[in-house]
Amino acid sequence: MTDTTFNGWANYETWNVSLYIQNEYALYCLAREWVKEEHGQANVADYARFSQVLRRESFGVKTPDGVRWDDDKLDHAELTEMLREIA
Repeated sequence: MTDTTFNGWANYETWNVSLYIQNEYALYCLAREWVKEEHGQANVADYARFSQVLRRESFGVKTPDGVRWDDDKLDHAELTEMLREIA
């Protein structure tokens, strides 16, 4: 059986966005606070809404590697799960 994932993520784009959110301190803090304060409970966090926050909070439209926060290839379910886990 062949592994069709990228470092355990659905694809490069999803991995790259997750990498920046989890490893850039400002992004990580924003994600934690957004899930905790804006939505009260981690189970209502949604990556699609969080990607809008990233653009609004001056993180631009893409990661430093050029992957758009709202790229069509992103696996929103995986990214939503990641947000819920870090909160």
